[in-house]
Amino acid sequence: MQTSSNQLFTKLQSCWRPTFVFLKRFWRIIKIMDHFHNNDLEYVVDDPFEDDLFGEDEPQRNDDLDDAVDSELEDDFESSKPQTDTSALEARNGKDMQGIPWERLNVTRDKYRGSRLKQYKNYENLSLPRFELDKECLEIEKGQTFYDFQYNTRLVKCTIVHFQLRNLLWATSKHDVYLMQNYSVMHWSSLQQRGKEVLNLAKPIAPTRQRPGLLSKSLSRVQISTMAVKENLMVAGGFQGELICMYLNQPGVAFCTRITTGENAITNAVDVYHSHNGSMRIMVANNDAQIRVFDAETFASLNTFSFDWSVNNTSVSPDGKLLAVLGDSAECLIADANSGKVTGSLKGHLDYSFASAWHPNGQILATGNQDTTCRLWDIRNPTQSLAVLKGNMGAIRGLKFTSDGRFLAMAEPADFVHVFDTRSDYVKCQEIDIFGEIAGISFSPDTEALFIGIADRTYGGIAIFIWTPYSSSTWSSAVRLKSLASCFGEC
Repeated sequence: MQTSSNQLFTKLQSCWRPTFVFLKRFWRIIKIMDHFHNNDLEYVVDDPFEDDLFGEDEPQRNDDLDDAVDSELEDDFESSKPQTDTSALEARNGKDMQGIPWERLNVTRDKYRGSRLKQYKNYENLSLPRFELDKECLEIEKGQTFYDFQYNTRLVKCTIVHFQLRNLLWATSKHDVYLMQNYSVMHWSSLQQRGKEVLNLAKPIAPTRQRPGLLSKSLSRVQISTMAVKENLMVAGGFQGELICMYLNQPGVAFCTRITTGENAITNAVDVYHSHNGSMRIMVANNDAQIRVFDAETFASLNTFSFDWSVNNTSVSPDGKLLAVLGDSAECLIADANSGKVTGSLKGHLDYSFASAWHPNGQILATGNQDTTCRLWDIRNPTQSLAVLKGNMGAIRGLKFTSDGRFLAMAEPADFVHVFDTRSDYVKCQEIDIFGEIAGISFSPDTEALFIGIADRTYGGIAIFIWTPYSSSTWSSAVRLKSLASCFGEC
C-alpha cells in the first residue's frame, strides 16, 4: 500500500520531533540571498557564448532554493538539487558538467571545443618572437585525475571587471567559498547549497573603525577588481583605487579608503600575509607602480614601495622575507618584503605577468605570464627557470599551490585549468575542460577541494572538485545530511 508524502511526513515528525524542531530552526536561520540587480555594470570580458549558441536553452533560474526542493522524502541528494546545477552522479550519467544541453544543439561539444581552440586570440602587450618557446616547455603527461568533479552550481554567478585580473574567488574551507558577483561579495556554502551576500558595494559603505591618523573614508558603487580572504579577513580592491577590509565574523566594514586616484588608480592585487616577525599584513598593488603595506589589525599604513612599471601581482614567501613583484614588464623581480629593495630578477618570460604563487617550502616560485606559460624558479638559483609549463590557448592568469605543496593549479583566461603533481616534477597533469571565462581558482586550506569560478552570462557559476581519496565518502555524507535536513526543515 502506498502512503502519501504528507502522511509520511506526519509519521516521521511524531517519531522524531526533537530532530525536526532542531533542523527547522537551524535551516530557517539561513536567509535567502538578497539579490541586487546591476544593469549598468559593463564588463570588459567577452562572453564566449554571446552568439546565443546556448542562450535559448537557458532554464528559468530559481533564486529561492526552497522552491527547487522535491517535496518527496528521499534519502537522495538529487531530490533537493536545483535543476540548473549538476551533481557528480548526473555527470557520470552523461550530463554536461555545466548543464550545457549539447544533445539539443547544432554542434557537438568536441566540435565546439575545436572551434574555440582555433578562434581564441590570446591578448598580448609585447610582440616578442615566440618561436622557440615551445621547445622550452615540459612534455606533460595529461589524462591524470587528482580531483574528481563533485558539483557545479549556477545559483551564484562569478563576474569579472577587468579582463586581466582573475583573483576573484577564495575558499576558506572545503564547503565555503567567497566570490565577486557584480557589486557584491557573495558566500557560497556547498553544504547549504545557498549563496549569501556578504557585502554590497553598490550601496554607500562607511568604516566602523575611526581613529586619528587612519585614512579611512566612506565609499560607494565600488567595482571589485581583485580580492583575497584569509584568516577571517576579507580584503577587496576596487577599479578606482579603493581598498575595503572586512572581518567575516564581525558586522560592517572595518576599514575602507581610496588609496590612489587618477588614470592608474586600479587596484590590481591584494594579499594577506604574515611578516617575518609573525604580524599580519595587507599588501596592495596598484597600476600607479606602487605597492602599499598596511597593518591588518590597525589598518595603519606601514610602507610604500615604488617601481618602474605598473605592478600587476605580488606575493610574499611563506617565511615573510621575500616579495615577488610582477607587472608591465617581461622581467619579474624579487625584493625584500620589509624594505622593498630589489634583490634579484627573473628573466625568461616574453610578456607582462599577472600571477604568482610560492610553494609552501619557500624555495619554488611560480609565475604566470601572457606568453601562455608558467615558469618555475628555484629562488636559491634564479638565473634561469627550473621548468616551463604551457597552457592550451591563453595567458596564465591564476596560480595556486595546495597548502601541502602537492599540487599546483594553473588557470588560463578561459576554458582550461591545469593541475600539476609537484611530486612528479610537474610532468603529470590533470586538465579540467570547461566553457567560459575563469574568474578565479582556489584550493581549500585542507587541500581537499578545488573551486573554479566561471564567468559566463548563461553557464557561469562555481565548479567544485574533490581530491580523489575523499571524493566518494566525505562529500556524499555531507550532502545527504543537508538534503535530509532541507526536506524536514519546512515541515
